[in-house]
Amino acid sequence: MQTLTVSEINEQIKSLLESTFLQIRVEGEISRVTYHSSGHIYFTIKDAKSALSCVMFRSNARHLRFRLEEGAHVVLGGSITVYVPRGNYQMMVQTAEPYGAGALSVAFEQLKKRLEEEGLFAVERKKPIPRIIRHIAIVTSKTGAAIQDMIRVAKKRWPLVKITLVDTLVQGGEAAEEIARHIAYADRLGADVIVVGRGGGSLEDLWAFNEEVVARAIAACDTPVVSAVGHEVDTLISDFVADMRAPTPSAAMEQILPDRTEVLMALDEMMDRMGGRMHQILSLKKQLLTHMQSRLEQYAIGRKIELQLETIRELKNRMRQQMAHLLARKRDEVVPLAVQLRMTQQHLLQSREQQLRALEAQMAALDPRSKLRPGFVQLVKEDRAVTLEKLKPKDRVRLEDGRHVAEATIDSVRPVS
Repeated sequence: MQTLTVSEINEQIKSLLESTFLQIRVEGEISRVTYHSSGHIYFTIKDAKSALSCVMFRSNARHLRFRLEEGAHVVLGGSITVYVPRGNYQMMVQTAEPYGAGALSVAFEQLKKRLEEEGLFAVERKKPIPRIIRHIAIVTSKTGAAIQDMIRVAKKRWPLVKITLVDTLVQGGEAAEEIARHIAYADRLGADVIVVGRGGGSLEDLWAFNEEVVARAIAACDTPVVSAVGHEVDTLISDFVADMRAPTPSAAMEQILPDRTEVLMALDEMMDRMGGRMHQILSLKKQLLTHMQSRLEQYAIGRKIELQLETIRELKNRMRQQMAHLLARKRDEVVPLAVQLRMTQQHLLQSREQQLRALEAQMAALDPRSKLRPGFVQLVKEDRAVTLEKLKPKDRVRLEDGRHVAEATIDSVRPVS
């Protein structure tokens, strides 16, 4: 009997399993799902008796139409592979689809439930469509029939509206990302409303409008958005998120734009009502004016004004005379007061001069320099008069007699014996 290493037996098992189970389909219930940051999905598929480890690499996972969730019943397509270092085998999943239901239907319900729980469908977050629309941004394909229908209806109903076409893919694998990007661009154009749509088609054709990226782009718009995709029977995620749903692209124009014929008829009716009302108002104002003229003549306003002006002129003359008399009287009173004030000032000045001379004489009499007798001097140290007992040898002093100053240095100080 041949003896094999662990690696050799695992390699043989790997070769046997991978060649035997090259293309298989497995039905079961999903559990222990892990979405790795790398983009790979790791999970287990099981039935009542057994479980099988599975991996779905990013290259296949990105093509999934729905999300693998705990407890989902699915059918997987792929192959069996063995991880030789550990001797573990697992299913390498290439495709996955719901058991008994289409993948698109499951993906639609999953996304619808998740966005509804986030509040993206809430009525309170929907923006009103303006009553007067001057500019529409339409996100659709320039080659589709939908844009021609929308332009035709818009020009018929309201020729004054400006239409900006944002050309975009409306189906295919790259359509959802491009639609979302062009919705964000349309939101920056300053339009009154954005219409996102396309003509009818199969569920696969319309699927781009069921993608999460498109739904979030619509929800992020500051401009009101109208979803106009497919026919009336088609219901898509974009319809739930948008601020208004139109059953068809042409119906969107009918819903948001007024009919110019109806507007003209309403304007004519309004003009007739306004003309009648203006005629009625003018008639009432004429009656009021006639009545006011009669009252004016009755009360002779002009005469009353003339009498009042006469009274005012008389009062002005009397006031002028009274002011002249008062000024003359005050002038007579002021002259004697001025003379008296001048005499009082002179007397006060003389009195102050006498007081000043007396103070100067007192200061001269009190000046210590004038009291010194011949042969006597004043001893000053540091600008202050001091006695001999305050001095020490080497002190610098001044001797002053009122007429001369002498500077000296003290050699010694002793009491008189």
